Amino acid sequence: MKIALLGYGKMGKAIEAIALQRGHTIVIKTSKTDNYTITDADVAIDFSIPSAAFGNISNCINNQVPVISGTTGWLDQYNDVVSLCEKQKGAFIYASNFSLGVNIFFELNETLAKMMSKLKDYKLDIEEIHHTQKLDAPSGTAITLAEGIIKNNDAYKGWELDKANNSNIPIVAKRIPEVPGTHTISYTSPIDTIKIEHEAHNRQGFALGAVIAAEWIADKTGVFTMKDVLNIG
Repeated sequence: MKIALLGYGKMGKAIEAIALQRGHTIVIKTSKTDNYTITDADVAIDFSIPSAAFGNISNCINNQVPVISGTTGWLDQYNDVVSLCEKQKGAFIYASNFSLGVNIFFELNETLAKMMSKLKDYKLDIEEIHHTQKLDAPSGTAITLAEGIIKNNDAYKGWELDKANNSNIPIVAKRIPEVPGTHTISYTSPIDTIKIEHEAHNRQGFALGAVIAAEWIADKTGVFTMKDVLNIG
């Protein structure tokens, strides 16, 4: 399979290494938004920057190249991409995190949220820790975790960064050098604390999941998620 890497930073390089190991060819690797011919690729993987993501994804969809994106910070335009994908009969996956382990963690989080929904003595918080080069806060993964809780626990209506009221989930975002990503969900009562946590040891998990998603979507049409890729949920 011929892959275009749209965004060639640390994540792009990690994806490249795994794609080559799995027998694929990298035909485009760029951190720019122009000067490439996307139709040279069978599928595109976008790990660019928020300001470039929408243009990259739209270009792929308009040229009938399936695209997956792990770029966060652009989701105010997500519905526009969905509409474009439906209009052009394209193929698209967005995930705040492509790690296979994190997507299992998302499912655990939603199950725990259902179990805790009747236990009003427990106060909830989310903490995420990432490397200092991460541009957005909170992380897309933390937002996905919060949304999963809100969907399954009617005590919460939204989330807030570093603070909360009774109906919003507080998300604490920390930036520490060389931390690939750690996410912790804590339910605390006067009696005890219940925690679930996912800790990434390196970028390989994110990269492997992205390549698996690209392999999966190559011959499909529609808007999908990692639940579809992994057949979970």
